[in-house]
Amino acid sequence: MNADHHGFRPRRLRARERRSKAIFGHPQEQVDTERMRLPWLGKSRRAGRTPSSADTFHTETIADVLVPGRAEHVRFFGRRLVSAGRLRTFNNKDLRELLLAAFYLGVAAVLPASRWAAVCSRVSGLRLKRHMRKEFPRYGVATRAVLGSDIDAEKQFRAFRAAAHRWRLLVAAHLVGNKWSPVIRLEGLEGLQAALDRGHGAIIWCDQFTSQTVIGKRALYEAGIETHQLSVSAHGISGSKFGRRFLNPMLIQVENRFLKSRIVFDRADAYHVTSRIQKILGNNGVVLITNAVHAGSTFTEAGIGENGWTHLASSPTNFAARGKAALFSMSTFETDPFRQYLAVVSPELVPAWTPTGERAPRAGGTKNMTLQAEYVLLKRDHLLEALKLYPEQMMVWFGQHRFTERPGNVLPGDGDL
Repeated sequence: MNADHHGFRPRRLRARERRSKAIFGHPQEQVDTERMRLPWLGKSRRAGRTPSSADTFHTETIADVLVPGRAEHVRFFGRRLVSAGRLRTFNNKDLRELLLAAFYLGVAAVLPASRWAAVCSRVSGLRLKRHMRKEFPRYGVATRAVLGSDIDAEKQFRAFRAAAHRWRLLVAAHLVGNKWSPVIRLEGLEGLQAALDRGHGAIIWCDQFTSQTVIGKRALYEAGIETHQLSVSAHGISGSKFGRRFLNPMLIQVENRFLKSRIVFDRADAYHVTSRIQKILGNNGVVLITNAVHAGSTFTEAGIGENGWTHLASSPTNFAARGKAALFSMSTFETDPFRQYLAVVSPELVPAWTPTGERAPRAGGTKNMTLQAEYVLLKRDHLLEALKLYPEQMMVWFGQHRFTERPGNVLPGDGDL
């Protein structure tokens, strides 16, 4: 005889029937529902995952400053983090960059340096059609806006792709540690040394040419200049979790050989980073700042070339305007691939002075945007001069349109170039 007819149902079954009756009105309905629920209709483990996304910022115009004696405006923008994106585990380029790193490590270890440039040229042409289709249209518009319509943008783009591969092999050559020793010539050291003799430190504002990240630091190191690099946590080859764990440390390891320290910028703790930089400058140190506009909370915009627009970081101008540290621009070029390099430190960037011979900071220690705007245009002038020498070695290009006119307000460097 069935035990259910005598009321001897198990405790768990009776509890399930009471819950089912409370919800559906009859326990059999709950049983049918349980029988009909298929395994693949259950809650997916992926359903609760937050999709990968980029940080969301609110950007607004702070000021549009007319620089005296220049008849040019410099526009200042402020960026405020609205919502932090979710860091991707992998991105689309991680596997390719990993394979390229392994390949170039093998090239640096096996082949003589005289053959490296030819290898990079061949490898850069393997996916050239895809790059021409996806990246060249934007690159061509940007380069013509700055350098004029007479340039051969397609030829320059091919040279840019080869230069990017030479940069990868440059990093690999330092990791392998063979007897490769290129000739590195440093210009402008006298002006930098004269500024350090004044005892207030110096800021070197570095351009984003392919040789700057490694050879520029090495040139200063071999000249006896100890430097501190302002950096971000995502500095390197990839911004994904995989890239930060396996790809970026290769570049950082090479760079750190030529640095006294690395100052990692944290948006949530900008005060302590600023205090550390001011302390270094107060001790007559040298701080390297790359022209990256993504890290800080402000950046600037100025015209460049024929009808282009460039975006420049504001932090170097802020440090120079507030204190007595000297400000320099620096560009490093590859004059003969893997044989000769030229690192150029500009003359000191000196803005207009007051009749008393002192910089004119605002009362109360607030930002003097007119003074900062003058620094921006001085930097822009040196950048354009360097760009005309070796345009194919520039890693991050500018745009034809102003920031406020761009779709989605995309900053330079946010794309694939």
